Amino acid sequence: MSHDYLLLTLFLAIAVIFPVIPLALAWFWARLFSPAKPGHDKQAIYECGLESKGPARIQFRAQYYLYALVFLVFDVETVFLLPFAAMGFVNISVTSFLAILVFLFLLLEGLVWAWAKGILEWK
Repeated sequence: MSHDYLLLTLFLAIAVIFPVIPLALAWFWARLFSPAKPGHDKQAIYECGLESKGPARIQFRAQYYLYALVFLVFDVETVFLLPFAAMGFVNISVTSFLAILVFLFLLLEGLVWAWAKGILEWK
């Protein structure tokens, strides 16, 4: 029982040590061989070559995210139609046909709901 935990502890130690060693070496290298040259130009805010004028925070409208979410939901849900399309309605049972009809009804209901909420309209 204790051997299992020993192996797990060894893997955990390797997982921690493996990334820490290169980071520590890079930090020591930078401290030893990179002289600090603070100055006005190095301490200045630099973004695209221009000084910023105003707050950097831009408030996005939630409508973009809702539109993208609705697109992803319908895009992923329509992938579930592929198995039924691949069968070609040749060997489809009544139960499978009813299942796809319920699925299409729910998909249509979601589209009508999104349309009624105004998610699909740009303002």
